[in-house]
Amino acid sequence: MTQNRRACHPVTPVTGGSSDWTGGVVMTSGGCSQYNDRLHKSDYFVRDIPLKLATEITKQHHYARGGSNTRTYAHGLFKESDRDTLFPECQGITWWIPPTKSAALATYPTNWRGVLSLSRLVIVPGVPKNACTFLLGRSMKMIDRQRWPCLVTYADTWQGHDGGIYKASNWKYEGQTSPEATWLLNGRMVARKAGPRTRTKAEMEGIGAEMLGRFSKHKYVHHSGERVKPVTGRCVNS
Repeated sequence: MTQNRRACHPVTPVTGGSSDWTGGVVMTSGGCSQYNDRLHKSDYFVRDIPLKLATEITKQHHYARGGSNTRTYAHGLFKESDRDTLFPECQGITWWIPPTKSAALATYPTNWRGVLSLSRLVIVPGVPKNACTFLLGRSMKMIDRQRWPCLVTYADTWQGHDGGIYKASNWKYEGQTSPEATWLLNGRMVARKAGPRTRTKAEMEGIGAEMLGRFSKHKYVHHSGERVKPVTGRCVNS
């Protein structure tokens, strides 16, 4: 993602629910120095991928080390030269799922069932600098926007992310969510939400989870009909 490491613009608190899942692209060990020359569209393509592959890439390259046990859409970035190979190497993934009902209502109350959340956006090291914007743009075009007219995602402040890629890609910034507890279990982020219910603090501690603290998230929304602007900046942590 685009990351300028400058202070963000003044934020407006977001009232209502937030997501149990964390968006945000992660590039491991090295930031922009890991990126090669600019991506050429003719050299890469994006396609549907199974949940298993999205999970593997997330475990390897995303600070959350995991995600949901389901997906609505999962898309992968691949080199065109690998198109006809049996097991092409995935260069990055997007992972889309519906948010919680409270988060959806807070985002699009007139049609909360039409909200889809970008749960994970992950780019592996060594790809061209604008790969994440290419992947995000292609992935959004593969979503049925009549069924899902509103997209939402979040950037974690506890990771120093500000969601610059979304802002530059014509997503609307809606301020920060209310602070929520962030929990880790065996090095993996784990949500309090478990099926239809939310686990208590005591229950989280009972399963061995550790609370890192309470943090807000930057919230971004994209409605159908809005153009996704191309971005040429470097794709690093945001």
